[in-house]
Amino acid sequence: MYLLYYPGFFTPNGDGDSDYWQIKNSEVEPLSKLFIYDRYGKLITELRPNDSGWDGTLNGNKLPSSDYWFIMERQNGKTYSGHFSLKR
Repeated sequence: MYLLYYPGFFTPNGDGDSDYWQIKNSEVEPLSKLFIYDRYGKLITELRPNDSGWDGTLNGNKLPSSDYWFIMERQNGKTYSGHFSLKR
């Protein structure tokens, strides 16, 4: 089993540094799924391990600076959750 790490924040401002949020090392579990939610529990997006990550948008619109939550369903059946910040 691999340990998965995730950044506590990201800054999608187009400077090439921390423009996407993704769980690090997730590509070693290609069948896992990652769901990102806003603070009200609304599903924002679903990511796959080989995706570049979330860019801080929903339907092409920039979402505000805030905390967001995730649930990761690993391919071994276990689920993990946590949160991170989007900073604009």
